[in-house]
Amino acid sequence: MDAFADRVDAAWEWLSAAIEEAQEGRWVRDAVERQVMKDIRAATNALHGGRLAPFTEDPWHVRIGRIANWAGVIRLAARAGGWELQPVVGQSPPQPAGMAEILSGIYAVGEQGELWMKQLLRAGGPPPEDAIAKAEGFLTGPGSIEDLEQLFYD
Repeated sequence: MDAFADRVDAAWEWLSAAIEEAQEGRWVRDAVERQVMKDIRAATNALHGGRLAPFTEDPWHVRIGRIANWAGVIRLAARAGGWELQPVVGQSPPQPAGMAEILSGIYAVGEQGELWMKQLLRAGGPPPEDAIAKAEGFLTGPGSIEDLEQLFYD
């Protein structure tokens, strides 16, 4: 399996652990956590106009930039809330899982976007189309991070 596929799989695992904690009532987000999630959503508005991923009609730098922007937003969110981002690939999410695990999972995908952008700017060419599409689908559209708020009942 390639490194990006490992990132996305681990990201979903970490997100799922925190969502399960919330849905089972073991983690109830506090006011700061709810507000941070609203702020993340506002700061990462994909401006896709309702189109579904993948955004193949957009230029590479726009597509990759849209993914990479998540990394900076998540770093700021983690700092604001005092959560520590952790590497997710090859690691099981700690129990109990909560906000730090959600942010760490999302960050893994955004960080990959930053790496892809560096590659693109060095004239290394874009990453494989299927990897970009998978990242876009993770972050935007039905069943994605955009829908994350619907999984919380607090």
